Amino acid sequence: MTEIGLPSGIRACLFDLDGVLTPTALVHAAAWKETFDAFLRHLEGPEFQPFDATTDYDEYVDGRPRADGVRTFLASRGIELPEGGEDDPPDHDTVHGLGNRKNVIVLDKIRQEGVDPYPGSVRYAKAVRAAGLRTAVVSSSANCRDVLVAAGIEQLIDVRIDGIVARERGLRGKPKPDTYLEAASDLGFGPGEAAVFEDALVGMDAGRAGRFGYVVGVDRAGQAEELRRHGADTVVEDLGDLLGATA
Repeated sequence: MTEIGLPSGIRACLFDLDGVLTPTALVHAAAWKETFDAFLRHLEGPEFQPFDATTDYDEYVDGRPRADGVRTFLASRGIELPEGGEDDPPDHDTVHGLGNRKNVIVLDKIRQEGVDPYPGSVRYAKAVRAAGLRTAVVSSSANCRDVLVAAGIEQLIDVRIDGIVARERGLRGKPKPDTYLEAASDLGFGPGEAAVFEDALVGMDAGRAGRFGYVVGVDRAGQAEELRRHGADTVVEDLGDLLGATA
């Protein structure tokens, strides 16, 4: 399938959302920084080490379910918090409270700033559908549908496996391959017939662990070599670069 840059046996495209279809990874990184910096300042005082919206985000948070991101980053700083419950108010200093605090901030940012999808990603999604392939979005975000609607691209997606669906079905988050495998299954295909499109290293790990037919790394942050090391079959800066390419 030279026109869409995929091997001939691929029948389904499984897209991550933030950083692949929409630039909301930047919004999430900014929301995590605001959340963690306020928490660390309160805990450690004015000499605290701030959350780095590039390195800390990529290493500990990007692509993971919200609570896992809280646990992983705080563990890197030697901090433990009580788990709390999923309905903890955002002012509670628990894993879920801190995650809910971040969610309030990111929703405010999305409402204020809106969401414009990557034009190359929209062209590519339309091209794969025109070629007869089916599509899914696979995201750890509980706000996935809201972002798809806000970006005006919900109609380009056949199946959605997001943070809400994963919780309902008991699926483990990335770097485990469960959510991607579920998306392929919902579309009626095995992993060998599906291509994964990811910008996060944990997403690359999920694609490799699930033995998918093709894994595309989308390099939005200058980490092409890391994406390859984590399992990408090819790396592009924009999905539009795949149009007319040979897999």
